Amino acid sequence: MSLPQPKPPSAPAAVKTNSPATVLFASLIGTTIEFFDFYIYATAAVLVFPKLFFPAGDAAAATLQSLATFAIAFFARPVGSAVFGHFGDRVGRKATLVAALLTMGLSTVAIGLLPTYAAIGTTAPLLLALCRFGQGLGLGGEWGGAVLLATENAPPGKRAWYGMFPQLGAPIGFFLSGGIFLLLTQTLSDAEFFSFGWRIPFLASALLVLVGLYVRLRITETPAFQQVLDKNERVKIPVVAVFRDHGRALVLGTLIAMATFVLFYLMTVFALSWGTTALGFSRKDFLILQLFSVLFFGLTIPLAAVLADRHGRRQTLIAVSAAIALFGLVLAPMFGSGSAWEVTLFMSLGLGLMGMTYGPLGTMLSELFPAEVRYTGASLTFNLAGILGASLAPYIATWLATNHGLQYVGYYLTAAALLSLAALVATGKPKEHDWG
Repeated sequence: MSLPQPKPPSAPAAVKTNSPATVLFASLIGTTIEFFDFYIYATAAVLVFPKLFFPAGDAAAATLQSLATFAIAFFARPVGSAVFGHFGDRVGRKATLVAALLTMGLSTVAIGLLPTYAAIGTTAPLLLALCRFGQGLGLGGEWGGAVLLATENAPPGKRAWYGMFPQLGAPIGFFLSGGIFLLLTQTLSDAEFFSFGWRIPFLASALLVLVGLYVRLRITETPAFQQVLDKNERVKIPVVAVFRDHGRALVLGTLIAMATFVLFYLMTVFALSWGTTALGFSRKDFLILQLFSVLFFGLTIPLAAVLADRHGRRQTLIAVSAAIALFGLVLAPMFGSGSAWEVTLFMSLGLGLMGMTYGPLGTMLSELFPAEVRYTGASLTFNLAGILGASLAPYIATWLATNHGLQYVGYYLTAAALLSLAALVATGKPKEHDWG
């Protein structure tokens, strides 16, 4: 009698992987939405909130108070980095990215529904500050996850190229936010704009969030995080591990990103405020000028990524930081001239340099940390740099320009660039952590 033959082993189930197109689109669409939401607040903080959410009287004081609420989000972002980074390094990149997008989106829509100071008095700016905190919380978790989604799926030799796709969300989001405010300016009267028109961009972001959620829910975990799961290498409290084991990388990474933040918010929030007041540009004319200049921001991001993959992220950022330091010295004569063509050239150069530093930055910060704490570590460095370099940049620049002249705003930018340059030199060649 023959014995029963054992069944042949079943073939292992195919592991679903993310296609390059899905990865890059999911990382791009999320940051585009996040930065669109963030920038419509920045624009409104200059054009709308000083008039509608703060007591009438001293216009300069109202603008400074509005810029102070703008700064709140940057203090919320490290909190978001710690909270979302914890789950991103413990539960996974995908679920955390979805939660971060929802937090940002709901906070933005809520701003569009807020009553003004005329309706509820001092409660209005308090609610505005609360919603702004929610925006910062969501963005604190979004950026790191989007960069890791791209870089942890990248093939060797194309890490910076993949990592620049979420960075492209910044100029695209800025272009969309500036474009919608320009459209509203052209189609509505001032009375209509301040009555209801300013709310439209905040409410419209809900549609973008739905698109982002649809794409994000279709992705799978990155290979690097899957390896962490397979090897059971997850750390218990990632934020503690970052401060305990990777403190030097955290400090240097924060300083590396500082010049990027100072440059961008001088070119956007401060420039819009100063250009439409001290320089006498109309809101419409300066928004058109900014939208033209931001094209150079978008075009130089992929250029910087190509250079970074060819020559190294650190070397590329060293060269660009030196150029930003020199650019700060020409800020006053070019921007302060009031000449439309000189201001346009100045804005185009500044935002072009912004793209050159921003393109490789996400990859540079990510490779400072191993996979088990990479979400938390990269997010914290980026968002702590936001506190140092961006949260108070419009406020500091406005104060310096008002009290000491535009040349001191340029010195401020040069000093930030030299700090970033020193940190890049001190970092040395990054370790080649396992990317999965």
